[in-house]
Amino acid sequence: MKNKVKKQVGFRGNISKKLLYIKKNWQLYIIFLMPALLLTIIFKYIPMGGVLIAFKDYNAIQGIFGSDWVGFKYFERFLSSPDFMKYLLNTLKLSAYGLLWGFPIPIILALLLNRIQRAGMKKKIQLMIYAPNFISIIVLCGMVRLFLSPVGPINQILGTESNWMTMPSAFRTIYIASGIWQGAGWASIMYTAALANASKELTEASIIDGANIFQQIRFVDIPAIKSIIVIQFILQAGNIMSIGFEKAYALQTDLNLPASEILATYVYRMGLLNGDYGFSTAVGLFNSAINIILLLAVNKIVAKLNDGQGL
Repeated sequence: MKNKVKKQVGFRGNISKKLLYIKKNWQLYIIFLMPALLLTIIFKYIPMGGVLIAFKDYNAIQGIFGSDWVGFKYFERFLSSPDFMKYLLNTLKLSAYGLLWGFPIPIILALLLNRIQRAGMKKKIQLMIYAPNFISIIVLCGMVRLFLSPVGPINQILGTESNWMTMPSAFRTIYIASGIWQGAGWASIMYTAALANASKELTEASIIDGANIFQQIRFVDIPAIKSIIVIQFILQAGNIMSIGFEKAYALQTDLNLPASEILATYVYRMGLLNGDYGFSTAVGLFNSAINIILLLAVNKIVAKLNDGQGL
């Protein structure tokens, strides 16, 4: 009891010293924090005022505040569009399947890497699986188009001349598989770091008790990374509508449009190509609203399943 009181007193004393130091040197903190604060305000918060365009008949000459107010006209137009459900389902399917197949892969990679005892071999494997993350999205899409072309290596191996990039049924598989190949290794870093800090005593005790590798993974390794798995799942599920525009657009062709046209590419086409800024902003705002709802819903569900521990 005395030790706890001493620790609390010492902790409060350290906080008081830090606050006193900050009070004496507040000018230095302002100088160091000002650039980051200004950049955040200028590039993150001020642009949020642009959502007003979704409720106005935007005219570049009149500006945002000078344009006529139209209310929810663009939202009604989008929701009543015959293509609304197609674009929404394309986005949801691409994200949901990507989460379903892509989320467990980094965890599996981390668990496998944790079982490699030779440090040299482990570093070489990590280099191989981390490297694709540093490839540009456009370069990656160019590689995918080359590999899947009628004269590409995939068709030579299969003995066919199929043009996979023109098949709507193959687009989701291509998009998700290439994304897993590029990002799974890099995403496994957090799980690998957490496993490195896991209790070695528990692992040794489980070995002494006769636990096999799968039992060690189930009862020792997975509990060590459980909190990170929950947080990552909530964040990824909350961003289920935020598909990268660049990759979907770069892999898009006129023939695979039924599966590749998603909300992000639709916003680009309507806003920048057709100049319908108000309508495209409304679609983007709708997309963001769905993301927020999904984030809150998933967080609440996971919190109930995880004894109240959400974000």
